[in-house]
Amino acid sequence: MTIILGMIVAVFASGFLASSAVATPPVTLDAGFVTDEAGVLSASELDAANARLDTLSDASEGDLYVVIVDEFTDPSDNVEWADQTAIDNGLGADQYLLAIAVESRQYALSADGEGPLSDSQLDTITQAIEDRLRDGDWDGAIVAAADAFPGPSNAGWILLFVLIAAAVVVLIIWLVARAKKKARGAQPAVPDPNDPFSAVSDADLERQAGRALVEADDAITSSREELGFAVAQFGDESTAQFVQVVDQAKAKVAEAFALKQQLDDENEDSVEQRRAWHIRIIQFCTEADELLDANIETFEQLRKVEAEAPAALQRVQVRRSEAQTAVSGLPAALATLAAIYDAAALSTVAENPVQAAERLALADTEIAEAASLIADARTGEAAFSIRTAEQAVIQAEQLAAAVTTLGTNLAAIEDQAKALIAELEADLAAASQTPDPHGTIAPLIAGTRARVDEAKAALTAARRDPQRTVDTLTEANVQIDGVLAQVRDAAEQAQRAARALQQRLIQAQSQITAANDYILTRRGAIGATARTRLAEADATYREAVAAQTTDPAFALERATRAYNLASEAISAAEAEVQSWTPGNPFDTGYGTGYGGNYSRDSGIGGDILGGILGGLFAGGGGGGGGGSWSGGSSWRSSGGSSSRGHRPSSFGGGSRGASRGGRSRGGRF
Repeated sequence: MTIILGMIVAVFASGFLASSAVATPPVTLDAGFVTDEAGVLSASELDAANARLDTLSDASEGDLYVVIVDEFTDPSDNVEWADQTAIDNGLGADQYLLAIAVESRQYALSADGEGPLSDSQLDTITQAIEDRLRDGDWDGAIVAAADAFPGPSNAGWILLFVLIAAAVVVLIIWLVARAKKKARGAQPAVPDPNDPFSAVSDADLERQAGRALVEADDAITSSREELGFAVAQFGDESTAQFVQVVDQAKAKVAEAFALKQQLDDENEDSVEQRRAWHIRIIQFCTEADELLDANIETFEQLRKVEAEAPAALQRVQVRRSEAQTAVSGLPAALATLAAIYDAAALSTVAENPVQAAERLALADTEIAEAASLIADARTGEAAFSIRTAEQAVIQAEQLAAAVTTLGTNLAAIEDQAKALIAELEADLAAASQTPDPHGTIAPLIAGTRARVDEAKAALTAARRDPQRTVDTLTEANVQIDGVLAQVRDAAEQAQRAARALQQRLIQAQSQITAANDYILTRRGAIGATARTRLAEADATYREAVAAQTTDPAFALERATRAYNLASEAISAAEAEVQSWTPGNPFDTGYGTGYGGNYSRDSGIGGDILGGILGGLFAGGGGGGGGGSWSGGSSWRSSGGSSSRGHRPSSFGGGSRGASRGGRSRGGRF
């Protein structure tokens, strides 16, 4: 759990949790085919059921997953619950989910509209399980469903294969064994009971590592934001130990991001290395989680939001009022920038005015709710609304500040462009006085002159892109520097190199800030890739700063790489936000879909905030699919009895699950 989760658990321990002991929202499926949240299967029954469904997967047209819970809640409709669980877990068209609620005695079979099984075949499966369910024979129902699951339709070919000579059969068996070994990758052939990861496939480990990164990153960010309110309330001295804890957890996650960057780089890694690094990523994130866990109770005692709900409400009301001025001025501020700069230069803040207004609207809703709850002496629930309002106000402030920061950075980059033009004018004058016996300098002078003139025009035009102009001028500067290096003394060359380094450091810092602001305020929709690029950009930038006096050449290379990585982070994040589907989270770990279901708004800004808050109150990455920052974390290895059961990726925010439903069915038993 994160710090925030611990607080919310404390708030609701005497109320909501006690009254909903068996209520179960859509869950995250285990690594195997069977997820027994209700605890009705013995270890041997669970192993047997997984083995039967593993055999079914090899011999049929599709996969069957089973989840057993106490009750269906949020949604309470059995079919809707099963469909939402299938969507949350990224099940494909040929993957079916049988959901069983043992306390409410309901079941549902989720089937994608494009799935291979006909309606009559689906009916056969549901009819086969009802008697077993009525008798409480849970593992028997799973076996009955598997037995009723139709095999391949090409029976004639199967018969033909049966008649193939024994030698060919042996060959096929060998090929299948080799293919399974290859698919297993570096996973141990025999699970080690002392190794919780040994029963998890390489593909599942990769997904779990990606999800762990996103959840850990969100947990730290949410904790820092919560800590900000505590610092404002109690001062630096009283909160110093918590600042240190969060920083230590952040360092752990930074190590995990560094490993993810190694996995993503152009160097080819062995399957053994990839598996080991994915496991280490999960371990780093777990260590960060445990650092936060150890301080939950102490931090809760410090803030005491529930005990001091009226005062906490007043504080958030004041801060919300102060944020209004900045948010109200956003449309005009952005319009001013839009009259000066190109749309591409402003892409990371283009939606900020709308989204900031949505954040304040959500804060207003929660503040009103908290006031009503306090009046009814329901301070525990009021604390929940107060914290929601606090986070919404923080987001509004960040969105407003990002516009101002970007405007300042663009102006600084314009100043860089003007300085580069002045340097190049001097270079052109020097080059024109340089002997040119082979006629190689004249074309360079002409080309540089053309670029300088284009840059001058670009800097006076409306809707300009200063960074693009600087990139063009930098390239021209490098070329002409190569010609003039022979006529410059060492001191002059060092001065020019130092100026070039400072310019690149400013550009890198500006791009990192833009990427951070964008990802921070839209993290409900952004997966591990963009976050990894940003983390690596920040680490590389710090290397550049550290080396600028001792190794300027290395520092320039690091600063350039940091700038490029931050640019990649922005591109990846923007693509994920654009392809993200509000209210349709995908639990993949490597792409879009970390939005939650909390939002009270229908716009993308509200839904993304819902993802952030969903992550905050459910412990990390959001997604609405069971607690994921706890002992039952879906990204921590749960062992399981089957190495299969991996589900397809939803990288890029695809449309899987859009046709889910319609053919799903269910009932009572």
